[in-house]
Amino acid sequence: MRFIDTHCHLDFDELKDQLPQHLADAQALGVERCVVPGVTLAQCRTLPAFAQQYPSVKIAFGLHPYFMTQHQADDMAQLAELAHQHSSELVAIGECGIDAMVEDIPAQQQLFIEHIALANALKLPLIVHHRKSHHLLAAAFKQLPPQNGGVIHAFSGSLQDANTYLKLGFKLGVGGTISYPRASKTRTTLAQVPLEALVLETDAPSMPLAGYQGQPNVPKRVVEVFEHLCAIREESQQQIAEVVYVTSLSLFRR
Repeated sequence: MRFIDTHCHLDFDELKDQLPQHLADAQALGVERCVVPGVTLAQCRTLPAFAQQYPSVKIAFGLHPYFMTQHQADDMAQLAELAHQHSSELVAIGECGIDAMVEDIPAQQQLFIEHIALANALKLPLIVHHRKSHHLLAAAFKQLPPQNGGVIHAFSGSLQDANTYLKLGFKLGVGGTISYPRASKTRTTLAQVPLEALVLETDAPSMPLAGYQGQPNVPKRVVEVFEHLCAIREESQQQIAEVVYVTSLSLFRR
């Protein structure tokens, strides 16, 4: 079976020292590709060289809402210029989005709209972060419809939420959250949507699976996320693996 970890922060400090081993461990289990999103302008500037160093890594540029206090007024303009320069190397724009637990929602909304515009200009999908913000994302998508879909990272929500995103051409990111008993609503939703709507992700080094709390998450555990997904779906493991792999390839097609 072949896998793609569609969201992992391999350049973060928690993984940096042992990164070759983490990638080798993942590849030994069939993880062929890892998508590393951008989170700040400074970090995005380092990603092209990072991807050249690790051939299985694909990259995206974005300004994460967690770092709103770090983003400067002209960071988005500089990010857009950088993205145009490296457009052939990017598979997406993101990680971007709206986080209702972070201050200054209006500024987050404006920044997210600018990410949608950049993704549309470059004909790239979006990697979208959400936390208690489905309604805010919906308002942004109504203001400026995304033209190339993307993935709703670490999706959690109702079937209605899921269908809203699917109609806009988005896929749902399935991560370690589904390994926890408290995620029953999300598991129910992920069991009901079309298999073609799903992609796998770890969010390494964050979002550890149940049983690994307190440890940095690693890309090889995308295979365990897959196993948890298989437990709630009716299709065979082989079918789930193949469809999700093809969906991931077609979404991040470069």
